[in-house]
Amino acid sequence: MAESSTPLPVAAGYGVVVGIGFCFAFLMMGLSWLQNRYTAYDSKQSEEFNTASRSVKPGLIASGIVSAWTWAATLLQSCTVAYTYGVAGPFWYAAGSAVQIVTFSILACKVKQNAPRCHTFLEIIKARYGIAAHLVFMLFALVTNILVGSQLLLGGSAVVTSLTGMSVYAAIFLIPVGVCAYVILGGLRATFLCDYSHTLILMIIILYFMFNAYTVSPLIGSPGEMYDLLKKAGTQRPIEGNKDGSYLTLKSNFGLVFGVIQLVSGFSTVFLDQAYWQRAIASRTSTAVRAYLLGGIAWFAIPFGFSTTLGLAAAALTDNPRFPTYPDVPTTGQISSGLAAAYAAETLLGQGGAVALLIVLFMAVTSCASAELIAVSSLLTFDVYKAYIQPKATPEQLISVSRAMICVFGLTMSVFACICNAASIDLGWLYLVMGLLIGGAVFPTAFAITWRKQSKAAAISGCVVGLAAGLIAWLATAKQYYGAVTVETTGLSYPTLAGNLAAVLAGLIVSVTVSLIKPDNFDWETTRAINAVVVVKDTASDGVTTHGGSTTPELSGSDGKKIVTHSDIEPASTSQSESKSTSVHAEEEKALPSKQSPTNQTTTEEDPAALRRAFKLACISSFVLTFVLDFLVPMPMFFSGHVFSRGFFTGWVVISFIWVFCSSAISCFLPIWETRRSFAAMMRKIRDDVRASKAEA
Repeated sequence: MAESSTPLPVAAGYGVVVGIGFCFAFLMMGLSWLQNRYTAYDSKQSEEFNTASRSVKPGLIASGIVSAWTWAATLLQSCTVAYTYGVAGPFWYAAGSAVQIVTFSILACKVKQNAPRCHTFLEIIKARYGIAAHLVFMLFALVTNILVGSQLLLGGSAVVTSLTGMSVYAAIFLIPVGVCAYVILGGLRATFLCDYSHTLILMIIILYFMFNAYTVSPLIGSPGEMYDLLKKAGTQRPIEGNKDGSYLTLKSNFGLVFGVIQLVSGFSTVFLDQAYWQRAIASRTSTAVRAYLLGGIAWFAIPFGFSTTLGLAAAALTDNPRFPTYPDVPTTGQISSGLAAAYAAETLLGQGGAVALLIVLFMAVTSCASAELIAVSSLLTFDVYKAYIQPKATPEQLISVSRAMICVFGLTMSVFACICNAASIDLGWLYLVMGLLIGGAVFPTAFAITWRKQSKAAAISGCVVGLAAGLIAWLATAKQYYGAVTVETTGLSYPTLAGNLAAVLAGLIVSVTVSLIKPDNFDWETTRAINAVVVVKDTASDGVTTHGGSTTPELSGSDGKKIVTHSDIEPASTSQSESKSTSVHAEEEKALPSKQSPTNQTTTEEDPAALRRAFKLACISSFVLTFVLDFLVPMPMFFSGHVFSRGFFTGWVVISFIWVFCSSAISCFLPIWETRRSFAAMMRKIRDDVRASKAEA
């Protein structure tokens, strides 16, 4: 490979990683102070810190979903598959991962219906199946978060090092520092606010790259010129498995294999990541489904538009003298490490492109990392500390533990990323392998909140057998096809495809089979009573007691009196038009007596009929979007072997532009519209406060 210096100095890497990170920390410090002083929400309360008082509107939830699902891999791996498979890569990356967010709307609705006061999805597992299942699912959840966090840091540090020459290990350890700081200061609501600012910057820079590449760049300048360059690249460097070796077709055998892996592993990542459950828990009951549908549709545009620009540009400009590796072609290792986007940005825009990519990548890494940090913090706080160490923990203790666990997980994912880097495990390998390690728990987790007949034995056996099947299929396929089990062979398409499919399907088959042989008949009242402090008749016991049948639990209020709340266990099928729920924790009512907490107010929830309508909307929308994106659009073009014409490719690029604009409207402008009245009210309070201060002076 030709020697090439980095486009940016080392100081630029440290400036972005440390400087921007701490800028957000100071910004969050100011926002948290304003929130605590001028709004009804106080980050010093456990419920606000970990669930944002379950009051977030759909626009901000959708923006948070877009941000949380936009990993470093979203930007880097999507460009990798665009470089590797042509136009099929961006489409399969986006279509294979957007449907999981849309499908999660079903689980979001069921959480609001069957466990409205939980903090984590593992609390549902423990309440339904007991300690053994709780520990098994906790292992899968923590492995998921560690792998996701490591991918963020591996991909982000590789590009930071490529662009600036900064030490990869320094980048791995410094990237989480600023993120930990602002998450510790503001909790879950802080992550939403920072997610929004990150998404806004992300969208601006993606549009900047798209407009430059397809309108003004002297190297490309138009979709037609990109078409000609890709056609030439297909002649000089034909893609194995593509129709005529072309970059301009969805008839890509290995692209389709990647699409299946993406679809299967994406369900694993979303369904087992507390970050997505946390957004469902934080959302308003009436808008949870809408938020996830909007988030999935908006997110599709990011990998589709970004990699249709930079990923294809890297393939089109490989032979250009300005390309960093010219006159050599990038090695497989460089592309697998996610450097296609960096090479394209540097070629198109020089230092400006390198700076823009560095910023957008840092935004993606930190926004997703913040979601992972608060998610794991919640798991360790409520499912380890409160469940097994201190069941009677006070809100102050819970917040202290939550903040400590944020630091612990930040260090953990940095250490694991360093180990992967030292073992020559790159972003591409970890991304493809992750699904087979955790896929067995996908359907058991989904059934835990949606299917009353799944038994404890079915849930546990589905996870364990799925893991075993995934590992066996993965290693056996690598040995059978390539004759050796190495890091290289286990990261190839066929072994990872076999492992991902085996894990998820084995988990599904075992869970369903065992449940049908000996079905459970679970009473959802048990999960509806999660975090409602139930007092039994025996005054010696004051813990949470599970209950069945139609027995009404007695909840203890802040004054020690017993409060009977029928709505807390009201079945979803009741004909009541309106139900009310009380506070999540009796202890929370003691926090900050001078200021009423929104979580302690009696809130009106959606009536059961509205929840059933939302569930039906989620099911129909998930099916329709999955069918359109994964079958109706790509399959006819795949089986027909259609190669894009110039006009068709131009239309394809225009659609990617339009989708990015629509995504920007959903994730950037909708939250502003939703919060305009709250913001105006806060500004009036600030104005009155300033006037009062001046009058006193």
